[in-house]
Amino acid sequence: MSLLRVADLHVAHGDVRVLHGVTLDVGEGEIVSLVGANGAGKSTTLKTISGMLRPRQGSVTFANEPLAALSPAAIVARGLSQVPEGRQLFTLLTVRENLELGAYTPRARGAMGQTMAEVFSLFPRLKERQDQVVATLSGGEQQMLAIGRALMALPRMLMLDEPSLGLDPLQVRIIFRTITRINAEGRSILLVEQNLVAALRISHRGYVLENGRVALEGTGEMLLRDERTKKAFLGM
Repeated sequence: MSLLRVADLHVAHGDVRVLHGVTLDVGEGEIVSLVGANGAGKSTTLKTISGMLRPRQGSVTFANEPLAALSPAAIVARGLSQVPEGRQLFTLLTVRENLELGAYTPRARGAMGQTMAEVFSLFPRLKERQDQVVATLSGGEQQMLAIGRALMALPRMLMLDEPSLGLDPLQVRIIFRTITRINAEGRSILLVEQNLVAALRISHRGYVLENGRVALEGTGEMLLRDERTKKAFLGM
């Protein structure tokens, strides 16, 4: 059963059309990857789902509810959270303060103590550094915090935009293991990622975007074997 459904999405930045009829879905309990070369439209797709961009045509439905008329805050309140590219943390605040800001909806605020304990269980390093200013954290620790902050909103589904960006190989492995664990605990995941192999290895299914269109779709294993995936990813 589809939790998220994107149908015939057309999006432009000013006069420049970026998405040309993108259609995809994410089922309950799935990890779905959206991969492709730089400029293929991956981040634009996530921003449109989150309500930060408005489509010229097409629809986005989450848990059978259309999202087109909702603000980004209302979409988060419905259970759909995004971890943005570049993390976008409040770097002069502490780890704990950033996590508290993630629990801004009434439902999340009421469960904040329990949810924070769960985030600290998932990321023990954040518990150790909860009173530390975010600017002093490593890149991997900041990515953990960005994911933790999104989890504080109690999402049914998590969207991650380039979570491995700028991280060393050890940190990348930690982040991808964590994504798998979050999924195993019952959350659906839509993953945008430049690390093609790492993303598709943990994905139930995937979509390959090329020039704002879905060029290929299939299981993660199938897309890894398909030479057309590499061609689209490399912009060839």
